Amino acid sequence: MGVKVYGALKAACPQRVIVCLIELGVDYEVIHVDLDSGEHKQPQFLALQPFGQVPVIEDDNFRLYESRAIIRYLATKYSTENSPNLLGTNVEEKALVDQWLEIEAHHFNQQVYNIVLELIVFPKMGKQTDTAFVQSLEKKLANVLDVYEERLSKSKYLAGDFFTLADLSHLPGLRYLTTDAKMQHLVEERKCVNAWWTDISSRPAWKKVVNLAC
Repeated sequence: MGVKVYGALKAACPQRVIVCLIELGVDYEVIHVDLDSGEHKQPQFLALQPFGQVPVIEDDNFRLYESRAIIRYLATKYSTENSPNLLGTNVEEKALVDQWLEIEAHHFNQQVYNIVLELIVFPKMGKQTDTAFVQSLEKKLANVLDVYEERLSKSKYLAGDFFTLADLSHLPGLRYLTTDAKMQHLVEERKCVNAWWTDISSRPAWKKVVNLAC
């Protein structure tokens, strides 16, 4: 039967979970949740996720939400000799993966999420973009990516010289940035960040997710 993923293929957080499942070679089923109609705020879904956010997974009788908690769980449970080691092999490597997951959640994704709201979501709702706010977000994100550039000048990936959850978790947010004409320069003008994005976005698992979301 595989892992059930409740969410929408075009949403960033479900994409984070699905690419992890594909990387690990785990069978899964997507249970579509219509975000545009507000299905995620209805009682039936709130019984699964009381905060009304996607994704939620069901793995046999185990239910879990929050995408970064989910990918940690999946990488711990389903890692095999034939799948990539997404968590690190020793305590130091695992700590670095956790460190960069926290950075992604609190410094990178926070800015990207607000930019997406201002440039994509609000205009669709008939709301005007706050240009000054977007500019301040862009400046903050540039500072964050400068830190990434420094780190990636010393290692191929964020947690070391191998691909981990730390890199995987950035894929949805980086896709938004690199496909938006106003924001793609933030990645492209940073040599190491751009090379890192080119590398991780070329992975077959991510390409499959992008195709599914089209």
